[in-house]
Amino acid sequence: MISASWTWRADEMWLNIKGNPKYLYALLDDETRFWIAKEVAGDKMSHEAADYASELFRQGKEVADGKPHVLITDGLKAYHIAYNREFHSQRLPHTHHVRHATWSKGKEDNLKMEAFNGTVRAREKTMRCLKREDSPILDGYQIFHNYIRPHMALGGETPSDLVGITVEGENKWLTLIQNATQETKKHQ
Repeated sequence: MISASWTWRADEMWLNIKGNPKYLYALLDDETRFWIAKEVAGDKMSHEAADYASELFRQGKEVADGKPHVLITDGLKAYHIAYNREFHSQRLPHTHHVRHATWSKGKEDNLKMEAFNGTVRAREKTMRCLKREDSPILDGYQIFHNYIRPHMALGGETPSDLVGITVEGENKWLTLIQNATQETKKHQ
């Protein structure tokens, strides 16, 4: 289980993939900034956008082994449709959906997501666009964000440190690759 706060934030950002506009939907844990799930979509305004947001939330439930107590999003209709599909229920506890997070600082702002989007944007900009929707660059950046990059807002720790996943060694990339290789060999 990776969620420390059980408050999640979702947002989408525009990406240039092989010269075409796409959207990266991302789901973060509020307290730890752990990047829980991601989904790349063709747009954000069609009914299909709700399918992408639903898949994002399904991935989040699987990774975190549960659903959040609070979900914070902007006013994009696709998030509310996906919330109703994936999190709304008559059984307790309910997931509270804060639907209109704003840019202005306050309890219901979405500044953490906008800061996250800025770090992804900086990486994408240096690459001058991604070549395909299923680019391993996004997976690699998710690993970098969660396990390797110290975050100033987290006191120099990584999101994985805050959720209790410690990566030992001087070269964390190498450690992660070695651990993944060992797991792969176990399952063969």
